Parts: sequence; structure tokens; C-alpha cells
Amino acid sequence: MRNLPFLLLMAAFALPAQNRGENPPFHLPDGVEMKADLVYAKVGSRELHLDLFLPKNGSGPFPAVIYIHGGGWSAGSKNAFRRQAAYMATKGFAGACIQYRLSGEAKYPAALYDSKAVVRWVRANAASYRIDPNRIGAAGGSAGGHLVAMLGTTIDMPEFEGSEGNSGVSSRVAAVAGFNPAVDLADFGKRGAGAGDNAVTQFLGAPYGEKPDLWKSASPSYYVSAKSAPMLFLHGDSDSTVPYRQSVEMMEKLKAAGVRAELFTAPDANHGFFNSPPWFEPTLRRMEEFFTSVLKSAA
Repeated sequence: MRNLPFLLLMAAFALPAQNRGENPPFHLPDGVEMKADLVYAKVGSRELHLDLFLPKNGSGPFPAVIYIHGGGWSAGSKNAFRRQAAYMATKGFAGACIQYRLSGEAKYPAALYDSKAVVRWVRANAASYRIDPNRIGAAGGSAGGHLVAMLGTTIDMPEFEGSEGNSGVSSRVAAVAGFNPAVDLADFGKRGAGAGDNAVTQFLGAPYGEKPDLWKSASPSYYVSAKSAPMLFLHGDSDSTVPYRQSVEMMEKLKAAGVRAELFTAPDANHGFFNSPPWFEPTLRRMEEFFTSVLKSAA
């Protein structure tokens, strides 16, 4: 399969997805195995699951990417990034597509705790799945972009860990790719009522006017430092949901801190552009290039 032209390979993953975490018919490509619905953590009696995509061939250890879906923190499915995860597995990356507690079930920081728990699970179980525990990255879109950016900026900060499984194991990620990521939640509150403002209110459990400090403290842009992970953001400059300037400003902060920061700009593209026909292939290739450069070069 690795010798087929890129477009033929992409045909195995079906057509571009709808922009609500729903993929069209999916076919696992040759050379990739999927282990479905593995439990990565328990919260009381609640099980949290992931689907693990692995190269069939090779002894590894493989770099890994954790994929976190969007949906305003209130909707979405772990299926949302499975085409990307499956493709990356053909290139020698393990991948974990995850579910997490949505805002209707639990408020922030529950989703972040779950995201940290996934990193710990992958690291704790790395040997069982031929994964390199020192080369773990994360990718996500919109709300998922927020969560992966939080993973990349709250490194070695115990107050963000939670206790959802494998406590004591590091949740450090080595690289982050965010698709139209929400990185400044306070910006939504300052702009007033709208889809983004309402979603953040539900996610945090309080409107901006009541708890502005909470909206700020839940924002990845607030935690940028020299410890932050290298980041690639992919954003449409006509995004009507998450302002494109959030990515521009985040890149400036990362660079000022001495962190590798790259921005892929999609001209005239709106929110969720990366799943549309003109942009699915270019964004997938750019993500592959980034993770290859940062994670595979670290081998």
C-alpha cells in the first residue's frame, strides 16, 4: 500500500467528512490494524474509550498521535479523525482516537483531565503496542484543538492532571497540531453572545460576566512558555466560529517564548475547512510533515 499514489491511498478512506464528527463509510487501509473501544480510564462506573490505529508491519517503537474531536465540547465522536489516524498509521504512526466527557456530562476541567489521562494511558501501555513513550503528539479540531493546545501548554503543571487513571505517569506531549483551534476563550466572552460564547459558557459552567478569570484560565494562550510543545495550527482565515486571529496571536506568543510555531492558512476557508474536499488532502499532508519532522526526527 505504501507504494500506491497518494490519491489512491486516500480513496481507501472514503470521501471528506461532514463537519460534525460524522465520517462517510470508512474502510481500514491495508497495512493498518484497529483495536476498537479500548478503555483508557474510568470515572466511577463511566468508562472512557479510544480506538487505537497501529501499523501492522514493523517492530517499532512508533511515534504516536492522539486525536481529539471537536463539537463545541458538547458533541462529536471519536470517529471524527479516524481517516487521518488511519492514513498516519500507513506512514508509521500509531494513533488514538478518543472520546471524552462532554459539557453536558461534566464541566471543565473534566475534558482536559480526560485528555491528560489518554496521554498517560498511551505512555503506560507503550510497550504493549510498540509505541515510543517519548514521542507522543496530539491533534484536534476546534474544541479538540483547544484541548490539544492545553496539553501542549500545561506541561508539568500538576493542577491540570486530574486522577483519571495511571497517576504518576507523565502527560507530556512532544508536539501539537490544532485545526481551527479555540485558544483564547476569554475572547469569545469579550465579543458577546454568539455560538462560540454559548458553547464556552456551557463548557465552563458560567458566563463570562460572572467568571472572567475562569474563561482566561481555561485558555491555552494564557500558559505559553518556553516549556510549551512545538505547535502547528491549521486555520481558515474566514472562520466565523473561531477567529483566525486567535491562531495568529498564539503563534506570535509561542515564537516569542522560543517555541517552534507554524501556521497553515487556508484562504477564504470557514470553520471545519480541513474536512472539505479542497482542503482535506493538503491539511493531512501538512500534519504528516509536521509530525514527521518533530516526532520521527526525535528517534
